[in-house]
Amino acid sequence: MQPPVPAADQDNFHTLQAIQKEILEMIAYGEPLRVVAESLCQRIEAIAPEAICSVLTVDQSGRLHPLASPNLPQSYSDQLDGLQVGPETGSCGTAAYRGEPVLVEEIATDPLWRDFAGLVEPLGLKACWSSPIKARGGRTIGTFALYYRTRRGPSAVEALAVATCVHLCAIAIERAEAHAQIHQLAYFDALTGLPNRFHANALAEQAIEPSRRGLGLLLIDIDNLKITNDTLGHAVGDELIKEVAARIASTVAPDAACRIGGDEFMVVLPGCDRSEPLAVIAESILSRMQEAFVCNGHTLFPQVTIGGVLSGRDGTDLDTLRQNGDLALYHAKDSGRGHFVAFHQSLRTSMTKRVEVTRRVETALLDERVAAHYQPIVRLDSGEIVGLEALARIRNDDGSFTAAGYFQEAMKEPRVARRLTDVMLRQVARDMRSWLDAEIPIQHVGINVAGADFLSDDLSARIANAFAMANVPLKHIVLEVTETVLVGGRDDSVAQSVERLRAQGIRVALDDFGTGYASLTHLLTYPVDIIKIDKCFVDRLTVDPASGVIVGALIDIAKKLDIRTVAEGIETAAQADRLMKMGCTLGQGFLHYRAASAEETTRRLLAHAQRLPEPGVIKEARRGVA
Repeated sequence: MQPPVPAADQDNFHTLQAIQKEILEMIAYGEPLRVVAESLCQRIEAIAPEAICSVLTVDQSGRLHPLASPNLPQSYSDQLDGLQVGPETGSCGTAAYRGEPVLVEEIATDPLWRDFAGLVEPLGLKACWSSPIKARGGRTIGTFALYYRTRRGPSAVEALAVATCVHLCAIAIERAEAHAQIHQLAYFDALTGLPNRFHANALAEQAIEPSRRGLGLLLIDIDNLKITNDTLGHAVGDELIKEVAARIASTVAPDAACRIGGDEFMVVLPGCDRSEPLAVIAESILSRMQEAFVCNGHTLFPQVTIGGVLSGRDGTDLDTLRQNGDLALYHAKDSGRGHFVAFHQSLRTSMTKRVEVTRRVETALLDERVAAHYQPIVRLDSGEIVGLEALARIRNDDGSFTAAGYFQEAMKEPRVARRLTDVMLRQVARDMRSWLDAEIPIQHVGINVAGADFLSDDLSARIANAFAMANVPLKHIVLEVTETVLVGGRDDSVAQSVERLRAQGIRVALDDFGTGYASLTHLLTYPVDIIKIDKCFVDRLTVDPASGVIVGALIDIAKKLDIRTVAEGIETAAQADRLMKMGCTLGQGFLHYRAASAEETTRRLLAHAQRLPEPGVIKEARRGVA
């Protein structure tokens, strides 16, 4: 309730009404909070010339921050900034702490000012009356104070003015907080606190203006976040995102690091116009990821992949820069993850080809034009067929077939690789069932899987379901995995998946051995039953002594480890003879057979398949079975 106003103060009362109207209009029109507060202080000081006004805000942690005090020295306000409210923190800090007005008529002797009197005595201030500013829920969000140069309390007009000002300040501060919250939600990521995609785009657009000096962008992805979410839960995944965000932000200038998606970040580098500093910053970010951190009892090693672009060289507008940055990032992922790749124009050419190839494969899958062809694996001494390798082919409109080598790039797209594998699993299962029903001798079929098939933990179930529907025992299946897929990852999740498949009776072949990451020591670590010696070694076998030494040593070591060996790409009788002399009994290649349709493979099996002995002597015969 407002106190009675004497007739002599009616003019001041009307003035306060005008002030209230003026300030409310400023708030409604969106004037900045500091401008509103300073205007209010100046208007009150005009009708109460013996008072000096001050407005402070109180943050969520209970600290004071000067907002407006036009006639107090800046040095005084600076000393109040960040002051923690408490039971004896001057008039304002105490009023905020208590949530009620505090009047101190004698600053020099009042215990509330014991630690602060020295700040105001040089200013000639003797008294201070401070009132809390409260939000609608009762939270103290600020203080409105009147300082005096004499020892006294407020007059009736000043009391009425303060009541008006406290209400107006509450409206203004709450509105500013709401706007700040909206701005935070609109331009900052809620999980990490980093600028979001909209903010990042605004920063980049500003930096790319012609008058600016260059712009560098780093596009960053967290590697294997989905695996973390699927295996350890989204709470741990969120902590991983926050940790990566903090490490990126600590490496670059404030507000340079932005989160633009679930596992995606962008670093905006205004003034970066050369490749060297761009690479240095990228490598610094990669280096920051080396240290492990513990979350909910799990030790995690963050890993990111980075693509980089420069304005001018790689594009003159933000859309082009983003596209080229994404191309560099995709290339970095394809080439092993966990490192940095700067964009160059050849990446766009290769990506264009990849998109076209991917489109063709997707169309072929949609039109059911993907067919399984089979290349026999034979005994080199007798020519008998002991197994098959299933190879994907696309049937063209003219009846010809396109080999998998042409569309290998499409396998880097997880959705395409997964669909192609599922189609091949169904076709191989169907063909195997027909051969078994016809009592055609068939021991096993090798099926190639891509790295993308291991991105989700359901490969075992997909294989089991496909062959269960056709009633084909899994002992007839050999899973062919390249060494790049098996041992090229940062963790052992692929190896664990492979071991689970072996436990179901599926044998595993390490394909293209010698061309990727593997070494002989990996044979002691990774679960494989068969090694397929790559064609590049077989090609040089009769002309390069070093290749012969390597192949011979590999065959000997594999035999001692009870691992079968199959030589790939045999094209001449001399190569086959040399392999047999080294102790390799199994091979495949154009010397014996090219890949052919299921119908042609049926004829080949009827004529040349190895027929196993009766069960009593099968153990001896298995020496020649891959």
